[in-house]
Amino acid sequence: MNDQRSKDPLHGVTLEMQINALVAHYGWAEMAKLVNINCFKSDPSVKSSLKFLRRTPWARAEVEALYLDSLDDFVAKNNDETDFNPWTAGRNEKE
Repeated sequence: MNDQRSKDPLHGVTLEMQINALVAHYGWAEMAKLVNINCFKSDPSVKSSLKFLRRTPWARAEVEALYLDSLDDFVAKNNDETDFNPWTAGRNEKE
């Protein structure tokens, strides 16, 4: 059969999943250093970050780039995970 998987590494990974994974990996303070936006610095929350990132394409692109850059590091350290993991969603060859 034809395998019609997307070549997009973010396919199936929502913005909320990305933010939650990044916060779990870095924490808000480190994310604010890596991506200089106020929603990570001043009273950060997933809800406020989603609202801002959905309306601001340049900031969303920076967060997605950080997620993709962090993805390889995180997966290399945690190859033995078997549960669903937003860091690897959309990158698996087989389900």
